[in-house]
Amino acid sequence: MPGTVTYVEMASRDQFTPSPPVPGLSLDRLEPGSPLISEVMAGVGAPYGWESARRGPQEWVTWLAGNSGRDFWLLALHGEPAGIVVFDPQPGGEVEIKTFGLLPAFVGKGFGGYALTLGVDRAWRLLPEVSRVWLHTQTSDHPHALSNYHGRGFRTFKTEPA
Repeated sequence: MPGTVTYVEMASRDQFTPSPPVPGLSLDRLEPGSPLISEVMAGVGAPYGWESARRGPQEWVTWLAGNSGRDFWLLALHGEPAGIVVFDPQPGGEVEIKTFGLLPAFVGKGFGGYALTLGVDRAWRLLPEVSRVWLHTQTSDHPHALSNYHGRGFRTFKTEPA
């Protein structure tokens, strides 16, 4: 089924519109070798057909070794894994949010806006000077993903066929 990839960005922290807090929802750094990285990324991506949901153990080892510059952060609700945010710092002070999502058990419960707020806030503080935060989503992702991004202050800068 054809779809669309939508790229969104914030070129200034002033564009950021935080969502109201969700008590108990936190964003905690994961060590690069944490087994939670592959477990949570696979769980988040499974409903949307993400490649992360199809990787085997050795593929994860190879993938993680090839992406050593990424920062992995666990979204947790009262200490229970609820989702993940993966950052890819880039030259020039840009931060790409490579992966953002909640595990299926946490979807549809009103956590997405604040989960994204935690991720965007961290992105703006990831490097000494951040000039831009961006990401992409596609029509096969959660139906409210794009509206959540726009609600937090991201603006669409490009669309293309999936």
